[in-house]
Amino acid sequence: MKGILYTGGELNDLQAFSKLPDYLQTFLRRQNGVVAYFGGLHIRGCVVKPGWHSLHDAWLDDTAFHHAYDLVLETDIPFAQDCVGNQFLLREDAVYFLDTETGELASLDVDFEHFLIGAEKFPLDALGLEPLRSFQQRGGMLAPGQLLSVYPPVCIEASGQRSLKPLPAAERLANLAAFYTQIKGLPSGQRVHFTLKT
Repeated sequence: MKGILYTGGELNDLQAFSKLPDYLQTFLRRQNGVVAYFGGLHIRGCVVKPGWHSLHDAWLDDTAFHHAYDLVLETDIPFAQDCVGNQFLLREDAVYFLDTETGELASLDVDFEHFLIGAEKFPLDALGLEPLRSFQQRGGMLAPGQLLSVYPPVCIEASGQRSLKPLPAAERLANLAAFYTQIKGLPSGQRVHFTLKT
């Protein structure tokens, strides 16, 4: 992997680790999670702290994705995320992509190993790095534990340039879950009105 900004520390969350498939355990033994591609891919680790890097928090805690998103199962493992907070889940050894704005879930038709190979060969497309590239071209840089906030949301048709700013990962993911909750019952093409808080 390229552009590594962070690697997980000691593997100290044995509860989550013991529930993982062998191939993910093997990966995490070598490297307990990583933030790579300059923030374009975050693979979570089995750590107690920091919370933003904890697989347990994303999978087994009260803030787990299956609590917020209708199509995510309790058994889905949210092992990674992209630069804006979309999730990569393992479901029966297949990698799925969760759009955290809309809650749409789609199989990527690859297993964990081929997901990593695809990310290595075609990072821009496989990881949706365009927002991060735009942010970097404007002089921005993501720090470990941050995700890019995109406004207006990507699922909304908008004219002009979108605002991109770094947010703590927990804040960004909470905002996405709240947005999803508000729009999930709306029909496609529904007009929406945003009120900005100052």
